[in-house]
Amino acid sequence: MNILLHICCGPCAVIPVRVLRSAGQNVTGFFFNHNIHPYQEYRKRLDTVTAFAEQEELPVVMRDEYRLEEFLSAVAALPLERCSYCYASRLEETAKAAAAGGFDGWSSSLLYSRYQRHDEIRRIGEEMGARYGVAFHYEDFRSGWQEGIRLSKELTMYRQQYCGCIYSEKERYAPRSAGA
Repeated sequence: MNILLHICCGPCAVIPVRVLRSAGQNVTGFFFNHNIHPYQEYRKRLDTVTAFAEQEELPVVMRDEYRLEEFLSAVAALPLERCSYCYASRLEETAKAAAAGGFDGWSSSLLYSRYQRHDEIRRIGEEMGARYGVAFHYEDFRSGWQEGIRLSKELTMYRQQYCGCIYSEKERYAPRSAGA
């Protein structure tokens, strides 16, 4: 089966790529992450995916699109619901690319992270798969969490410290008030 794998970042792609390949899947990566901010962080992640793809001989479709204004206008009114927008916008673009590229199925490295909402990702993925006529491949890659961390360090990958958007950066680094 030819599968298009949305890659949110290099470290999160290690285990999904290995698991899918070991199951006999022909994997192509897809980088589209317009939610990552600031721009320097976006570039580090894109460069890390590029280096990983070269190391693994993984073909990757790169959608190098930094859309700060679009992201902010979509989530500014309800920042606590931003993850739903991020999932839907990136998964929809992956489903479209899978359909246009003639892939048998598609998935996402978001399913590797223990911090992501798997039920929501699966629901959106299945909806987008039905909409674009290419099956969403759900697989829970979280059992490889520690192995993925070890391997990404071994591969000397840049390892980010927050999910990606400006709000998650704030949650990671900004001081919290005593009552929060």
